[in-house]
Amino acid sequence: MASEDILLETEEKMEKTLHKVEEDFQGVRTGKASAALVENLRVEAYGSTMRLKELAGITAPEPRLLVVQPWDVTTVDPVRKALEESQLGITPQVDGKIIRLPIPQLSEERRRDLIKLIGKLAEDGRVALRHERRHGLEALKKEQKDGKITEDELSLGEKEIQKLTDQYTGKIETLVTTKEAELLKV
Repeated sequence: MASEDILLETEEKMEKTLHKVEEDFQGVRTGKASAALVENLRVEAYGSTMRLKELAGITAPEPRLLVVQPWDVTTVDPVRKALEESQLGITPQVDGKIIRLPIPQLSEERRRDLIKLIGKLAEDGRVALRHERRHGLEALKKEQKDGKITEDELSLGEKEIQKLTDQYTGKIETLVTTKEAELLKV
């Protein structure tokens, strides 16, 4: 494997890590209704675990209301149960075939808790990036040891991997700043 391939693979893994952090951030409630809050929630239905978006339509007809409409009436109760057991702090209201999720105003204490959660999610992302950096560096060193790349290529590759790590860490920091601003302005 050439050093270019190692760099591309490392960048691809870092991109996936960034995408995972973005996905995790979407699940953090900011006080306004968004389908992203619940769409990846796991629901026990049909003898297996499925994501809510696979079982129901999710809409936000008002800024402070989510409506979940299961496609099969038999899944209303499992969906309600999954929503109640989630860490969202929202009580679902079943109305026949639909489930309403009124999004309450965030208290100052809850905002601080959510900011801490965002910090933890961001740190998990940074740790994953460092993990990918380590794997990339190890792969480069192995290539150099096997005589497939020169010391200069190793040095250049190490600098490139560090540059990628810094770039993706910066992107995570931007996400954190944006999400914190969302939480504080609501």
